[in-house]
Amino acid sequence: MNTAELLIRCLENEGVEYIFGLPGEENLEVLQALRHSSIQFITTRHEQGAAFMADVYGRLTGKAGVCLSTLGPGATNLMTGVADANLDGAPLVAITGQVGTDRMHIESHQYLDLVAMFEPVTKWNAQIVRPSITPEIVRKAFKLAQTEKPGAVHIDLPENIAAMEASGIPLGKDRLEKTYASFQSLNEAASLISRAHNPLILAGNGAIRAQASDALTEFATRLNIPVANTFMGKGVIPYTHPLSLWAVGLQQRDLISCGFDKTDLVIAVGYDLIEYSPKKWNPDGSIPIVHIAALRAEIDSSYIPQVEVIGDISDSLLELLRRSDRAGKPDPYGISLRENIHREYLRYAQDQSYPIKPQKLIYDLRQVLRPEDIVISDVGAHKMWMARLYHCDKPNTCLISNGFAAMGIAIPGALAAKLVHPERRIVAVTGDGGFMMNCQELETALRVGTPFVTLIFNDGGYGLIEWKQHNQYGEAAFIKFGNPDFVKLAESMGLKGYRVESTGELIPTLKQALDQPVPSLIDCPVDYSENLYFSQRSQALVCEI
Repeated sequence: MNTAELLIRCLENEGVEYIFGLPGEENLEVLQALRHSSIQFITTRHEQGAAFMADVYGRLTGKAGVCLSTLGPGATNLMTGVADANLDGAPLVAITGQVGTDRMHIESHQYLDLVAMFEPVTKWNAQIVRPSITPEIVRKAFKLAQTEKPGAVHIDLPENIAAMEASGIPLGKDRLEKTYASFQSLNEAASLISRAHNPLILAGNGAIRAQASDALTEFATRLNIPVANTFMGKGVIPYTHPLSLWAVGLQQRDLISCGFDKTDLVIAVGYDLIEYSPKKWNPDGSIPIVHIAALRAEIDSSYIPQVEVIGDISDSLLELLRRSDRAGKPDPYGISLRENIHREYLRYAQDQSYPIKPQKLIYDLRQVLRPEDIVISDVGAHKMWMARLYHCDKPNTCLISNGFAAMGIAIPGALAAKLVHPERRIVAVTGDGGFMMNCQELETALRVGTPFVTLIFNDGGYGLIEWKQHNQYGEAAFIKFGNPDFVKLAESMGLKGYRVESTGELIPTLKQALDQPVPSLIDCPVDYSENLYFSQRSQALVCEI
């Protein structure tokens, strides 16, 4: 057995199902070891796509997704997806090939200090410098990647070390014990919750990672407290629940902003500041906050909790429910917002104008997909509308990158989602800009056998930047580009391609595309004049007393 074979045995011991990556000269020993492994190696068309696949796999399963690259340009290509996983709290282990240790002291072909390079975008990383330390490095990598707050870890394997004779066995896994909040913090938080007149729950991705959806829904229901979720907290409470105020996180004011204006207590549950800066909803730091999470709060002048309830989130919520008394309290102000928020959602339900308005496009998409189906949103103007208007019954059914917010995640992410949930229908929602960044992975999807639909919001430019330029300067520059014929592109790759020529065609086209046994693509022209209209309404928003 050599080091590469020992590495693969350790990965098998960690329950790794897939490794996403590209072959290279410096990872030949690892690839050879994988030929005799239970792990399926998925050859991607770009290392960034491989990292995004591992990223989304980790977010959906809670188990570290694994990606592999060679050294130099392969490793630099990997970094965007690794950084995305790290800031989004998705467990990921990246493995890179490297030159032999006998070449590191001199200027050498394709050599970069990858440990130094990955240090800013990972929780931890290390180079395997002796065969015998492989089991310890792999176990530590997975333990750190999967421990709250999850993130990315990097292992660097020089080619001469990979080929060396090795002995050893994988290490046993630690048993993770739950931690529980202190009685003092629970009692202090319960007192604040009981006294508040207009409390508001802000739920983030940490509540989903902790599988605390049921506990949060019960907590909110029995105490009659409205719930807003971050972009990455979608589905933590069913969107049909009468206390659900849907998503918060736009850089501009929205109806939900009124809830934060009027609240006298924010109960932050699994909320991470990276998801939506508290300076947007608590600029002067005056709103009292109860922080309920697995980890203590990050330091921020706009986020200074009066009490931090640290421990298992579900247990903390149920203990707070037992200790809190809101009997006789009037409905919090936030509940009054739901009718207007819901009315805004329905405003474009029957709109037949073409190109299609983003509100209508997303409304129709929601009508077609089932509660358990999954959409992966790319980054761009469409992401703002997806975050605001695509609503979820269940956690992890609309994935949005809002930590690193990297363009190009949707298509590789959809492939990973289909591997994790082959029984569900998957849609990659992307702009034409993000589509062209990783559209090559549609060939990977066809080859691997993961049919999903790619829905392109086509506006011929970088719509989100145009939106921001108009808001700031009243004009836009350097954002327009040309596109290929997306239908012909799909057909050239052996996929199904569709173009929506009228608003009435969207739903039947979606249904037809979702039934295909191969990946399919829908080119849908979108009317982003709605972006500026929304900004105008946002600036004029006046909260009712």
